[in-house]
Parts: sequence; C-alpha cells; structure tokens
Amino acid sequence: MTKLTGLSVGDQAPEFSAIDRDGNPVTLADYKDKILVLYFYGGNIGIICQKEACTFRDHYQEFIDSGAEVVGVSPDGLESHQRFTAKNNIPFKLISDKSGALAKAFKVPKDLFIIPGRHTFIIDQNQKIAMSFNNQLNASAHIEESLKVIEKLKSGGSSPTQQKEHPQAPPMIATSASV
Repeated sequence: MTKLTGLSVGDQAPEFSAIDRDGNPVTLADYKDKILVLYFYGGNIGIICQKEACTFRDHYQEFIDSGAEVVGVSPDGLESHQRFTAKNNIPFKLISDKSGALAKAFKVPKDLFIIPGRHTFIIDQNQKIAMSFNNQLNASAHIEESLKVIEKLKSGGSSPTQQKEHPQAPPMIATSASV
C-alpha cells in the first residue's frame, strides 16, 4: 500500500480561483451549498486522461441529477482545453492549473515526480472533503467512486469517510499511459 496523498476526508477544501476553458473565473465559492467533483488529471493528450474525461461526460447527467457539478483540472492551457472539449464533447468545466498552485493546495503529488497526479475529490455542500480518491491507471474508478459518495451525501448521510489510493503500476507503464 502506498502512502495516502491529497487532502483528507473532513478537511476544509482550500479556496481557489482559476480560469476555465472560456476564460471565465472559477472559485470554490461558486459551489457553496453544492456538491463539487473536482478531479485532477495529467493533461489533454493522454489516453487514460481522455478516457476519464469521456467517462465523466458519459455519466454527467447522473452527476447533475444528483445535484453535483464536475470540474476537471489539468496543467494544460485554455486553448488546449478548448480543443479537447470540442473534440470530446465535454459538457463540464475544465480549468487550467499551469503553475500547479491548485494541485499543490489540494496536496496532489506528481507521480514519478514528473507526471501530474490523477486524483478526485468530492467537496460537500459545506465545502469539506467528502472523498479523496487516487488511482493513476483506472480512470473509470474515479467516476464509480464519486457516484457512490454523492449518493450517500444526497441520501442524507454525513460525509462518508472515503479515502482511497490504489497501488500504482510499474513506472514504465504509468509513464507511457499518463503522458
């Protein structure tokens, strides 16, 4: 088992301000009293990153119906996000974290010290971390785990204690699959 990373369940989500693919500001305060799925991914060119975004897209209506919003975060710039969104018909916001400040605030480490981490957080209506999930190679697991936690939050349950990290594949596989 590898060391857990990222903010812990129950932590206050850090305030942030970023720019979405259309140049609009996005802040944590925009999601006050809402459930936010904030997922960090390596970039718009990776096969696993594309699969993750498209799986979030394919389940997007389930997130909306559950009262949750989805926001993706990567180090890519706005133009890259615009192309990626158009190519893959992504309905949710993608925000740019070129400096890595947002990833740092959420304590998302780089895999192998160079690859931006794949980490999903569920932020509840009180802006507390309800889920912290890390799995570099199984993109669909991020969506599955998110929907389970959101269902628990919506059914009146308190923030579940859900913090998972799965062992990573050998470095060669993780590097080639995540770039």
